[in-house]
Amino acid sequence: MLNIINGKEVPASNKKTMNIINPYNGQIVDTVPNSTEQDAKKAIAYAKKAQISWAKVPVHLKGEILKKFINLVDKNKDDLAKTLCKETGKPIVQAYAEIGNIKISFEAFIEKAKHLYGNVIPAGTEAGQENSLQFTTREPLGVMVAIIPFNFPCDLFDQKVAPAILAGNTIIVKPPHQNPLTLIKLVKLLHEAGLPNGVVQVLTGEGGIVGNALAQNPDVHGITFTGSTAVGKITYLNGAEHFAHVALELGGNDAFIVLNDADIDLAVEEVIWGRMYNTGQVCCASKRFIVQKGVLKEFEEKVVERVKKLVVGNPLDKKTEIGALITLSACEKAMKQIDQIVKEGGKILYGGTAKGAVLTPTVITNIPKTASVALDEEVFAPVVSIIPCENEDEALEIANASNYGLCGCIFTRDMKKAFKFADKLQCGGVVINGASFHRSFEIPFGGYKFSGIGTEGVMSTFDQVTKTKTITLKNIYKN
Repeated sequence: MLNIINGKEVPASNKKTMNIINPYNGQIVDTVPNSTEQDAKKAIAYAKKAQISWAKVPVHLKGEILKKFINLVDKNKDDLAKTLCKETGKPIVQAYAEIGNIKISFEAFIEKAKHLYGNVIPAGTEAGQENSLQFTTREPLGVMVAIIPFNFPCDLFDQKVAPAILAGNTIIVKPPHQNPLTLIKLVKLLHEAGLPNGVVQVLTGEGGIVGNALAQNPDVHGITFTGSTAVGKITYLNGAEHFAHVALELGGNDAFIVLNDADIDLAVEEVIWGRMYNTGQVCCASKRFIVQKGVLKEFEEKVVERVKKLVVGNPLDKKTEIGALITLSACEKAMKQIDQIVKEGGKILYGGTAKGAVLTPTVITNIPKTASVALDEEVFAPVVSIIPCENEDEALEIANASNYGLCGCIFTRDMKKAFKFADKLQCGGVVINGASFHRSFEIPFGGYKFSGIGTEGVMSTFDQVTKTKTITLKNIYKN
């Protein structure tokens, strides 16, 4: 496949390419351009030109184009889901679910865009303003860049691209270098639906080259990034050089707290949903399982029993629940992290083995609260790290000791305790009696501390992709 610049499919200016590898079997799925700084400059120039006319298109007409896109996605869902499955190693059932989310998200953003009303400050609200009327309007930022991670490329495409273009921006998509194919296909469908050239473009390649070139360009007015905290810091600094608006959704090491009065069977099922989905490669997955000692043994036994039942295999098989990690190196890193957990005191109850990029679901217990995984070591794999605790205060202490603060969750039958934890947990989202892996398109999703800046969701994304202008009718009421 090729880049899409100004509506045309083009190779990299240096003609270099990258292989896209199926992580399950190691086969080449396709090749894409390994783009250059020159390609980034060209795309930005087209985006800048297109934004002027696109901003003038009425919202209802923008919405009509996106509704046609939604229909095209539905017609092509089989091809899109299979492509996503092959290039990502994501189980096919989960790939279909992610493609299905495009309709849910785009429809919601279309509806919200029709209600981006301004505010009015009536005359006389403030002393000295008795004769003036003040009101606000929303305007697009201009040219935006969306840097998207490998784990949920389509979901993040939805969250970033739909509101950006509905608000009148143009946007350049930098897809993950490991699995950009599905996003290229989505951009093609946007053009087939009638989107003008230059409004949405896609550039493949290495993040250190293409991503930096896009973020550093002074003609880029907004950057929306989802990925690691380390790369997020670089992106933030790149944008700061020219005062671009930057929104960051970064890493997480979410606490999954189980108190003595919890429904253990429910908690165990939520472990499967909240830790094993997408083979554990979820930013807001529950990763630190802080369990009170009164229910520790029961929790351990039931988690192991349930994890053993998971079907590990070919992602294209509809029965498969655990596929491959995104790359062989990602699996090797996870195995090294497991070894480190054991060295720091952890005991493997199940798993701890790998074949190729497929890691057996793993359960580790007896992890001390001083271990790296109990603090800031994020394991992006199907690994359940159990950290015992004595009481509720210690559970909170362990949960809040991390520099990350994306999401968290609490299991208890006592709603007073539940709301106490929801109030005290230092993170951007808390789920009560459910895993922290919960991200509806409606909610403002984002984290505290090293987990990011800003939020995404139907409720809040338009605040990230627009700027507010105040207009004053001075002395309009003065005789």
